Amino acid sequence: MDSYKELIDETRIPRHVAIIMDGNGRWAKARGMHRTMGHQAGVSTVKEITEAATRLGLDYLTLYTFSTENWNRPADEVNALMGLILSELEEELFTKNKVRFRMIGDFDRLPKNVQEKMKELEEHTKDFTRMTVVIAISYSSRWEITHTMKKLAQEAKDGKLNPEDITEDTISANLNTQFMPDPELLIRTGGELRLSNYLLWQCAYSELYFCDTYWPDFHEEEFYKAIHDYQQRERRFGKTSEQVVNNK
Repeated sequence: MDSYKELIDETRIPRHVAIIMDGNGRWAKARGMHRTMGHQAGVSTVKEITEAATRLGLDYLTLYTFSTENWNRPADEVNALMGLILSELEEELFTKNKVRFRMIGDFDRLPKNVQEKMKELEEHTKDFTRMTVVIAISYSSRWEITHTMKKLAQEAKDGKLNPEDITEDTISANLNTQFMPDPELLIRTGGELRLSNYLLWQCAYSELYFCDTYWPDFHEEEFYKAIHDYQQRERRFGKTSEQVVNNK
């Protein structure tokens, strides 16, 4: 076997893959480097996986870049991460591959220059339809769901929404992610076995794939391996295997 890509069924590519890019700091520490060097190395992986996902035909790739909890990290690391976003979030990556850029998260907490860079990139790529890369930055599910509940509560208070009419679809339609489908596959690198407050509502029925590889070493072949693993699973959504087979 030359590559897991050869084993992938191109008719069953997930529309949306979400990734927790974990292990940058530990990758750097294992090499005697400062943690920020791991984040720098991780940028190259973002570019590599974005291009691989585009070639496979995904519609959406969502990358957990910076959580609301990450604001509690040492100031020098936070500043370095913000600097990386400004210097490495290159428009060329998106224009070359005809990929749209979008972001989710608590936008107002970001430095003004980062906000401006992201708004500019969203605007310049808004007409690209080949794939959408979504950066989750200053994001957490608990923040997102709390924000959504406050919005719906205010609408109910103002008489614009009947609480009895609130459904799962109502909530989904008011989340940051309302513009895209829920992820079929969630990948986490770095060896940890948790979701870390990431897309908790959206990942209710996502397939989960954990690997020990640190993000800077998560190359194209590792990504294909995760997609192939996903394709070996039976997605039942609470039904029995027999029901799934009969409904095909």
